[in-house]
Parts: sequence; C-alpha cells; structure tokens
Amino acid sequence: MHLATVVVVVTLQLSLSCNGLPFYNGFYYDHIQNGNGNWTGNGNGNGEVHFNGVKLVVKTPEDALFAHRGGNITLPCHFHYEPKLETPRRIRIKWSKLHQDNTKDSDVLVAIGLKHRSYGEYRSRVHLQRKGPHEASLVISDLRLEDYGKYKCEVIDGLEDESGIVELELRGVVFPYQPHHGRYKLNYHAAKKACEDQDAMMATFDQLFRAWEEGLDWCNAGWVLDGTVQYPIALPREPCGGKETAPGVRSYGERHKQLHQFDVFCFSSSLKGKVYYLEHPEKLNFEEAKSACQEDGAEIAKIGQLFAAWKFVDLDRCDAAWLADGSVRYPISNPRPNCGPPEPGVRSFGFLNKHQKFGVFCYKRS
Repeated sequence: MHLATVVVVVTLQLSLSCNGLPFYNGFYYDHIQNGNGNWTGNGNGNGEVHFNGVKLVVKTPEDALFAHRGGNITLPCHFHYEPKLETPRRIRIKWSKLHQDNTKDSDVLVAIGLKHRSYGEYRSRVHLQRKGPHEASLVISDLRLEDYGKYKCEVIDGLEDESGIVELELRGVVFPYQPHHGRYKLNYHAAKKACEDQDAMMATFDQLFRAWEEGLDWCNAGWVLDGTVQYPIALPREPCGGKETAPGVRSYGERHKQLHQFDVFCFSSSLKGKVYYLEHPEKLNFEEAKSACQEDGAEIAKIGQLFAAWKFVDLDRCDAAWLADGSVRYPISNPRPNCGPPEPGVRSFGFLNKHQKFGVFCYKRS
C-alpha cells in the first residue's frame, strides 16, 4: 500500500519535469532547455531560486496619469536590483487591471522575454515599451472610457514577485441624467446602463468631486460607480440641504443597488467624431430628426456626445434640438441674451412630445 503511493508521487514528479515546467502564480518558472536537454535559467535546476541578499525593486509613478478617450497613454514601470546585478536575468512581466468592487483583477498583458500576450478588450491595443533592460512600461492605444482605473505592474523573477500600481484617469465631463419617465426612477443597474446608452459611463466619486470643484451644482441625488448616492451643491439653499450648510458633495451613503432608485451621474470624455447641428430647411419631429441625420451619413447624437463636444470643442448653438434619448437640449459655451442662464452649460427642455418640431444634433464618426 505504501509502495503504490510512492510510485504515484514519483510518476507525477517525472511528468512535470519531462513534459512541462512547474507552474507558479500564473507563470512557468524560467527554466530553459539547453542543447544537452538540461534546464537552465534563474533557478538551480531543483525549483529553487537563490538571490543571495539581492532585492528586486519595482517603481511606478505616485501621481495619477491623465489622458483622453481615443488617445494613447504610457503607464511607466521600471525595476532594478539592489545591489545591482552584472548578469541579466530573464523575468516575467504581468499587467492587470484592478477593480473597485474587489472582484478578481483582469489580465491585461503577460510577457516573457520577447513574447507577450494581451487579453480581453485590450487585445491589439496594448504593448510593452522596453527602451532599456529594466523597463516594463505598458502602452495603451485608442483609450476607452472603461480603461479608467488602477493598473498593477508585476515583475516576477523566479520566486521573487514585486509590483507597483499606476492610476489612469480620463479627462472629461460629468453630467446628471434622469430618463424620460422622470426623477428617481433608476436602480443602480438601470442607472449604469442609462449612462452607457448615452455613450458615457457611471461617474466615480472622484470624477463627481472634481466636477463640483469646477462648479457643478445639482440638487437631485444620483448614483455613482461605488454604489453610493451623492449630489454636488455649489450654492447652498433650502431645498438642497439648507442655506446654513457648507457647499460640497452631499452623500446619502451606500444604497441597495436593486431596491433603491435615484438619478445618476454620468461621465463622458472626448470624442472620435464630430457633433454638429444639422442645417435643415425646416424643423423636424423626433422620427424625422433621426432620419435626417442618417441621410447626412451620421446618427442622432447622444447626451454624452453632446456634453463632450461642449466640453472639449466648445460647441455653441442657441437652437433647441433633438437628441437620441428623445430629449431636447442645446449647448452654450458663450452665454448671451436669449440663450439661457449667464453661465456656460448644456441647457435642457427635458422630454417633450415627439411630434413637436425642433432642430437636431447629429454625430458623425471620424
């Protein structure tokens, strides 16, 4: 009975050593077969790695990096050994995306030597920048809204595993949103989808806070990405927490994502296209407006696209016009008489009868 057990163990060990490399932390150990059929590399051939007091150090920037949707960004990551090694070592590099809700990290890229593999939505959009032997920077091209967040650069040398964090933020605009059926009608999941339907994403608290610092004032409470409900107040007043309370982002705290309903704060960044007011000989109802954009080789613009055009290219048009969700709005970068309040912003008439006649904002992709 004991003999049989020993035979099984030996068979497994032989299988690992002959048919594949020992597996660790999602990577194979860096053992390479030489011309004599022996394994070489950072280890000693027995699955052990001796650093003899050498420390692996990974360096990433402490401050967040900012970029725009559609642009490219390099997330810096460098490593070195203390004390310095004279002989180069073969290492593995792994980049992953961290999630705010503590779910499993998403793999972005894995590299061993000159070989690398990218994953999921990052395929064909990421590669390593290695201008020197100790660089492991990640280049992301054609940035998307969902690329926002924290990334981990992990350097693995045998059993040594060190990492650093890089935070990527997108420059953009936060806007409050409520659907056509009225105020406080969205649970968390419906709110998230509502933003995505408008070419945006649910805003994070940090994005909402920066928008408040820039002057956003909105008295309706809305969901943000972490599952809390907030609203930004620049001018304290009675219906919005009272005149005596200080300006700030007011919080309802965390709410039940399924049962509780509020509005939502969405975030949009720059566009890979153009939003424009369609010059048309006559005003249009909603269905006519959609058709007119299509005839012009475009599509009717979404709320997130209109806000991004107002924010990044100073779109200014004092004509109320249809948007894809059935609302009527217009963007003002240069306030003037008969164009609403004295501050810049996107004015809204809300959701009107779709048989009424207005202009239309179209969106044409680059």
